[in-house]
This record gives sequence, structure tokens and C-alpha cells, in this order.
Amino acid sequence: MKIAIVGQQDFGKAVLEAFLARGDQVAAVFCAPEKEGARPDVLRVAAQEKGLKLHQFKSLRAPEAVQAMRETGADLGIMAFVLQFAPQEFVNIPKRGTLQFHPSLLPKYRGPSSINWPITRGEKETGLSIFRPTDGLDEGAVILQKRTAVGENDTLGSVYFDRLFPMGVEAMLEGVDLVKAGKAPRIKQDESKATYEGRCGPDNAKIDWGKPWEQIDRLIRGCNPAPGAWTTLNGAKLQLFDSRKELVRTFGAVKGKIGEIVGLAEGRLAIAAQGGRIHVGKAKLGDGKKLAAGDLVASGALKPGQLLGN
Repeated sequence: MKIAIVGQQDFGKAVLEAFLARGDQVAAVFCAPEKEGARPDVLRVAAQEKGLKLHQFKSLRAPEAVQAMRETGADLGIMAFVLQFAPQEFVNIPKRGTLQFHPSLLPKYRGPSSINWPITRGEKETGLSIFRPTDGLDEGAVILQKRTAVGENDTLGSVYFDRLFPMGVEAMLEGVDLVKAGKAPRIKQDESKATYEGRCGPDNAKIDWGKPWEQIDRLIRGCNPAPGAWTTLNGAKLQLFDSRKELVRTFGAVKGKIGEIVGLAEGRLAIAAQGGRIHVGKAKLGDGKKLAAGDLVASGALKPGQLLGN
């Protein structure tokens, strides 16, 4: 099948390579232009190295972008990690329309941070959807979905890179095969179950030590590696990563004030919280590097008795 790929970065590159590896014809690749000073987009580099037709438009609404898609003569459009808005005038040009990847079980967690939020909210399961894009954000008919459990120690990084990334590449191939075979369903999303979540940014990642320990643990894991859950230490920003939780079963077992560093256990920073302790494996203080908690304690930057978030 002749396809046009719209995407960027590592996921877009992996999808491109997967289609080429099995013999699909890639008519063109569309990716957003890099910002000045940014690292080269690996999808753009891969497309050029393979001698493919490459387009980089600031907007997919531009008449030039629409005309470029028409000139591909593509049977199907593939949207793999696309941050640009793609209007219907663009996505409906390929003969069999366009498929898009989204890393959540639509209609839940529409929006740009759909991997962070299920972890921070305590969901036991998440997944991905391949759907037909409309002008509404992540609102089109679903072709297929894949599910994965969210474990008690999972992070944004482990859920995405270990599972949703490879599952998503395979799901894009499967979606194209369903379209090719004429077996692709168009499952309307249930709007009564829909949720839209905005971007999970630094404001959302601030730790409130007054919250229960489980919520703090989920916030740290859901923001690892980005945007990085954070608190303060003597006025300096302290980001915390690689969290584990410890339940405290009696009031007498609670040691230290809420938010206090109470020690170092097995290389992890132990911090008192409501109902338990948080054990942090890595941290980043101010403009310094992300380091193992034990190294920060050994350097004297972090020490038992310090109160976080004061």
C-alpha cells in the first residue's frame, strides 16, 4: 500500500522503518520543521538518508501542505506522533483516509499528556488507540486499541518506552492491514466516558506534602522523566525521580515531620509523608545534574533532618 507518513522524532522514525521493512511504499514524509538550535529530528534525518520525498511545513493548514499531500497519490495517511493540527482538508486527501496513533484508551485521556495522567490518577490500566482523526482533538472513530497494565512502580518512561512505543508501532501496521483488507471498524467514541486533560507541566508537577503518600508516589512516577515532580529545599528547586512507597501501619511508626528527609535506605532517600514514606532513587537539585540519591547525600547536598517544601 502507498502511504504518506506524518510525524516526528523517534516514534515517527520507528513507524517509518517498520513500514519500509515490510515493503510498503512510502510516497512522502511530512514532519514539522525543527526550532532553531534544536536537535535534528530523527524522522527527518531518516527520510533524507533513505532518499524519500520530505516536506517540512510550519502548518499543515497551508495550501502548500495540502497540495503536497495531493501530489503523493497516497492510498492512506499515517499520523505518528503529530503535534501539528491536521485539518480534514489534509487528512481526507489519501484515497482511504488517514489513521492516527494516540497513547490512551480513547475516549479517556484525550489531549497532549495522555500517558502522565493515568499514572498520576492511579489507573491500573492504560493503552493506545488507532483512530480516524477529525477536527476535534482525539475525537475520531476508533479502528483498534491495545491495553497494558500499569504496575505499582511504573513511570511515564517505562509505560511509554517499554510498552506503548513498540505496541504503537505494531498497532499502526495492524491498522493499515485492516484498512487494506476492508475490515477496519469505525467505532464511535462514547462521549459520556470522554475526558480531556491538558498538558502535564511544571505547575501540575509540584508536590503537595499535605497529600496522602500514595498520591505523591503516583505524581513522582507519572512525571518521570518529564516534567519531573518537584518540591523545594531552602528555596532551591528539587526534582524527585524513581519513587517507591512504604506503608506505615501505626501512628507510632511515623518518624519525622511531613516532608522531612528521615534517612537513606538501600540507596534511596526516605521522606516522611501522610500515611507512609516515599523512597526516592534519584534527584536533581537546582541547576545540577540528576544524580543517585546516595550520591547527593554523600556530597552533603541532601541530609536527614532537612524539610522539603518549606
